[in-house]
Amino acid sequence: MHQVIITKMSETEETSSDKQISRRGKFGVKFGFGPHLTLDAYDCDQEKLDDMNVLYGLLDTLPGRIGMTKLMPPYILYYDGKEKPEDRGFSGVVIIAESHITIHTYPEKRFLTCDIYSCKNFDIDRTVEYLVKAFSIGNFSKRVTNRGREFPKDMNMVENIVNHDRSKADQ
Repeated sequence: MHQVIITKMSETEETSSDKQISRRGKFGVKFGFGPHLTLDAYDCDQEKLDDMNVLYGLLDTLPGRIGMTKLMPPYILYYDGKEKPEDRGFSGVVIIAESHITIHTYPEKRFLTCDIYSCKNFDIDRTVEYLVKAFSIGNFSKRVTNRGREFPKDMNMVENIVNHDRSKADQ
């Protein structure tokens, strides 16, 4: 399920994907790898987008704020835009045990993109609120995709069910 929400800061909308990230199969096996939040942010604070320390600090602390395990310090790169200087900005990534967090900034355009992909559920609305405050975001488009819908969370339970089914078939 893929949902798009375009929100002005004074509006609030709730998505079903925020509430139900995984599902349970016939025998109670929990399925679903996890949420993938993508955020396109407009009318951001240009100075914050152009400050590598702001981006580094956010990527360094965000995993802990959302209950994730940081595996490395953030890695930040600067791109000068080459023949399109208005496309210059920073790209940052932090690898987490649960997957990754990336942010790309475009200071001249007052725009940023953010991806948070995780095998662990997290409070998506609270995370978006935090990003909105951190970059003084004017409005945004939020998408939440449930990744790996057929991914079994509990392999022991799946193995027990398969073994049970095989033993019945052998009789």
